[in-house]
Amino acid sequence: MEEIPLSGGNATAGVVRIGDTVRKPWTDATPTVIEYLRSLAAQGLDVPAPLGRDDAGRQIIEFVAGPSADTRDLTHDDMRRIGGIVRAIHDASPHVGPDAGPLPEMLLPADEPDLLCHNDLTPWNLIVGDRWVFIDWDGAGPSTRLWDLAYSAQAFTLNDPDAEPSAAAAGLAAFLDGYDADAALRAALPRTMARRAWAMHDMLRRAHDEEIQPWGSMYVDGHGAHWRVVAAFVEAHEGVWRAALTEERADA
Repeated sequence: MEEIPLSGGNATAGVVRIGDTVRKPWTDATPTVIEYLRSLAAQGLDVPAPLGRDDAGRQIIEFVAGPSADTRDLTHDDMRRIGGIVRAIHDASPHVGPDAGPLPEMLLPADEPDLLCHNDLTPWNLIVGDRWVFIDWDGAGPSTRLWDLAYSAQAFTLNDPDAEPSAAAAGLAAFLDGYDADAALRAALPRTMARRAWAMHDMLRRAHDEEIQPWGSMYVDGHGAHWRVVAAFVEAHEGVWRAALTEERADA
């Protein structure tokens, strides 16, 4: 069957669609990702099905049809729905410890990782067709609930530095309401979102300095500038985010 290159992401070299499947390069981390997806599916979560390995040595994954989420079109009810999906993934994910065996090395490591996470639960990885399904699990690895949630919540609700802060905060509150975050997570999230955004910018800058691809090229192709402005936006309005999350918890 015809191989159709898929180029919508930032690291898609060698990724093609064949019929109702996606083929991706097999990496050292692929067996971990496959077991993770199977574990989530066994607990009732809707995730792309891993379908083995083809004759070319590539991993075979179910193709999930539909467009990626556009945050401009998402309502607060949608944000609550997405927050609930992220919570379900975290609750079903296995905990990892010192004896967990070999795990992938993370681009943006969390402090004291204890949970296997997707690490990129973002609008560009959420298909919103007949099914709402997160795709692109190849970056899965050890993290924490807080670090993974900080990136996801920021990407869905605080990724537009031109947004009016109070409007952005309302979307953030809806996302965290759907996640049903407790007081400790709500208290830690505003500062952690800024740390996570700056970590993304700094990783891209280092990759450019050290000529590590594709991240190095992304830094000069606009991603570096974007994350610098977004990180400053998230950091500058920490008090707005904190007030919105506290008020949402009080209303609950």
